[in-house]
Amino acid sequence: MTLSSSMLAMEISAPGGPDVLKPVSLPVPVPGHGQIIVRLAYAGVNRPDALQRAGSYAPPASASPLPGLEGAGTVVAMGPGVNRWQIGDKVCALFPGGAYAEYAACHESHALRIPADLPLREAACLPETCFTVWSNIVMRGKLKAGERFLVHGGSSGIGTTAVQIAKALGARVFATAGSDEKCRVVESLGAERCFNYRTEDFGDEAKKLGGFDLILDMVGGPYLPRNVKALADDGRLVQIAFLQGPKVELNFAEMMMRRLTLTGSTLRPQSDQAKATIAAEVEANVWPMIARGAFRVVIDSEYPLSEAPTAHWRLESSGHVGKIVLQVEGI
Repeated sequence: MTLSSSMLAMEISAPGGPDVLKPVSLPVPVPGHGQIIVRLAYAGVNRPDALQRAGSYAPPASASPLPGLEGAGTVVAMGPGVNRWQIGDKVCALFPGGAYAEYAACHESHALRIPADLPLREAACLPETCFTVWSNIVMRGKLKAGERFLVHGGSSGIGTTAVQIAKALGARVFATAGSDEKCRVVESLGAERCFNYRTEDFGDEAKKLGGFDLILDMVGGPYLPRNVKALADDGRLVQIAFLQGPKVELNFAEMMMRRLTLTGSTLRPQSDQAKATIAAEVEANVWPMIARGAFRVVIDSEYPLSEAPTAHWRLESSGHVGKIVLQVEGI
């Protein structure tokens, strides 16, 4: 397969709002040891992309400076040491950056075979979200069947994924969202109850239930002490983002007396080996959920790669339900 020498990409011209995303022509990346090059058909849009664009989430030194952490397409080149893939294989992959482009590089172990009969458009929305959810609610949060699980932002890409995976694991699932309409969608995905955070207090329900065993939070700020109070004894709070700030006053005596666990993670800075371990767990556990219809990708909207700024406006409006995707192939 012959590669082009140049490609269309969307770069961050300067830190700022969505309009700083600009189309450019760049050289096609060259695969390093253990890496593959994927000709992208679609790329997922995620909150870390917007944070990087705004200048508050720098990529690792070894990563592409382009935004884009997930996508799906065709393997078109391989570096030394690659033995998992062949040229022409269809994959979805987690990228350290660079997926807002026609071609992107990733470690071979961070690419997964497309689940059977799943369109590339949907497969592109799986890696970043599934890696994040599985590693945090199962590998870190130790969610078990029968436990009470709460996810904030239930209508987001992370939220719709977490609701379905937790439900498939046999947990009792609860969520928060910003409107009654969003709450109904989240409940249709398997949540026992979704709370409109504009009109309801999830803490009231926590008292009735005896607390949540696990909470997945991306809000932070004033939600942190509220989450602690909403946990059951021996409960776990997993933090994956801080949309309302990382600093808050907490009473750690309560955490000690009730044996609470406060933890969290970010995916992008983790080692290749750590991501490979997550990839293997996702393929072994989440892909069968997709095959049996227990989990589906919820897509809010699709934009051409050149309209990435509009996609970011949509993301930051918080009006979306599920994932936002960029069409790369055929641009």
